[in-house]
Amino acid sequence: MKKEERFRHLITQEAARLMVNEGVKQYFDAKRIAARRIIGKQYKYNPKYLPSNGEISEAVHALGQLQDPRTHQEQLFRMRMCALEVMQQLEPFSPRLIGSVSTGRIREGSDIDLHVFTDNIEVLEHHLQTLGWSYQRDTVCIRVGSKLLEYEHIHLDFEFPVELSVYPEREIRVTGRSSTDGKPIQRLTSARVRRLVMDEHWQAYLRAGGLDE
Repeated sequence: MKKEERFRHLITQEAARLMVNEGVKQYFDAKRIAARRIIGKQYKYNPKYLPSNGEISEAVHALGQLQDPRTHQEQLFRMRMCALEVMQQLEPFSPRLIGSVSTGRIREGSDIDLHVFTDNIEVLEHHLQTLGWSYQRDTVCIRVGSKLLEYEHIHLDFEFPVELSVYPEREIRVTGRSSTDGKPIQRLTSARVRRLVMDEHWQAYLRAGGLDE
């Protein structure tokens, strides 16, 4: 194995370990901390030594599976059921599930990421208040091309943390791209999440009485 490939492999594994065991949440941070630990500052994070987000994601998934595949599947089932319950309550806002809970690549500290769509966030907040849900709201700036756009995020506290990314209704037809692999983001409707649960967790779904609804 060439030096470049060896360093890239070591940084990938260390970045995955940082995300699984040390709570580092962003690929950007994980790969740079790992590079500093593996090759030191003299390389100044030379891009040829840095793995892609997709490479780290694969390593994170493999590491999580190796630790305890049964526990991983049990938690994934619970997270998908939690997502489904929240989505059912938020149907007026066309909720869509994205991220690790949809792909199955959860890790310690993963949350449930939902996109919701409304042209009036106060209507959404009133709906949450009617449900009796406590929440926190913050504003996130995202660079799109040369522009900085502001989006509202709402954080809900259930068995697993839930983050709602709030978009204008027209953006439900816009497909973004994943920062992990550059592919189009898959947004799952509640019907598709239910089908995913029944296909991949059917035994647990039956034990939970899912078909008695």
